[in-house]
Amino acid sequence: MPALSPTMEQGKLARWLVKVGDTVSAGDIMAEIETDKATMEFEAVDEGTIVAIEIAEGTDNVKVGTVIAQLAGEGEDASAPVAKPAAAAAPAPVAAAAPAPVASAPVAAAPVKTGDRVVASPLAKRIAAQKGVDLAGVKGTGPNGRIVKADVEGAQPGAAAPAAAAAPAAAPAPVAAPAPVAAALPDFGIPHEDLPLSTMRKTIARRLTESKQQVPHIYLTVDIRLDALLKLRAELNAALAARKVKLSVNDMLIKALGVALAQVPQCNVAFAGDTLRQYSRADVSVAVSIPNGLITPIITDASGKGLAAISTGMADLAKRAKEGKLAPTEFIGGTASLSNMGMMGIKQFEAVINPPQGMIMAIGAGEKRPWVLEDGSLGVATAMCATGSFDHRAIDGSDGAQLMAAFRELVENPLGLLA
Repeated sequence: MPALSPTMEQGKLARWLVKVGDTVSAGDIMAEIETDKATMEFEAVDEGTIVAIEIAEGTDNVKVGTVIAQLAGEGEDASAPVAKPAAAAAPAPVAAAAPAPVASAPVAAAPVKTGDRVVASPLAKRIAAQKGVDLAGVKGTGPNGRIVKADVEGAQPGAAAPAAAAAPAAAPAPVAAPAPVAAALPDFGIPHEDLPLSTMRKTIARRLTESKQQVPHIYLTVDIRLDALLKLRAELNAALAARKVKLSVNDMLIKALGVALAQVPQCNVAFAGDTLRQYSRADVSVAVSIPNGLITPIITDASGKGLAAISTGMADLAKRAKEGKLAPTEFIGGTASLSNMGMMGIKQFEAVINPPQGMIMAIGAGEKRPWVLEDGSLGVATAMCATGSFDHRAIDGSDGAQLMAAFRELVENPLGLLA
């Protein structure tokens, strides 16, 4: 059982898609595993024959490192399994590349070497050869630092990845004591059904409890007029129609938050005990609802991307998030978050910070309201509420207020998003 997310300690083997005697190739889907983030497809990284399935499907609380299946490779005896190793044995027989939500960023392991050989899956080696990527400089995110497909797909041809000592994408979340177990509910004689929590729901419950208990939240709300942004959106969509790009209000708000974070960098930070990490790039995690939970795919460099690129990128990420096909690098990390419930008719809300990030922006619904116009007369405008939740250990109220003012200015004068 590999660690499919940085916070995963155990998982549920939801379903096997192979049986003993089947031959698999690198990239074949072998099983579905329910992690602390999502139900994820489990890919083979080696060719071979399944000689034993050690963990039956439906088994819950399988600890990371437990052998779940045995695979006989080329030249090995596929007639019988070997003695089952201990749970903490070295690399898991197979590894996966797929998604999950709300997580602190991992520190990628340096490439694993045996002598002068870099340990990588056969599929990763083939992709690297096709792209001209030097595996010696690629960081592996598979079990024990093994290089897998997702690592190579994100690497630049001929370019080595940063040294292992380089700073990770986000500060590590502080280690916290387990959340207290809720007392059993009394039976009041009301007809009911007790449904077991999924691994994802358990993790959401634990992490949100930890965030509210450990992170001192401060909330700042502003009213923002949307008329200029809606007008610009209509004009841009007319111009982009031939390219089959349709901007959403959310796409423009992602850009606005990215630019605001670049303008007020003291809010683009993470608290890490005795240090404060200052980010030089705004990567915006965007909350996307999926069955049984939430995931936050990331728009990297939101301030530097054009609106069309943000729109097409967000549409692709949201689609693959709901299909469970995101790579870990696409949802793990981020420097700040945006959660938009306006399309659900929610007027205003306060979102819970996703540690180790320092802030999250909560967006309410746009609605027609009485509004004092520029000439002092009373008119009607389309407006919304935006509420920033800030980690008060890292961000002062005055800095948070500057970010909210910058965000409002960009939304009300949206030509600044095109500069």
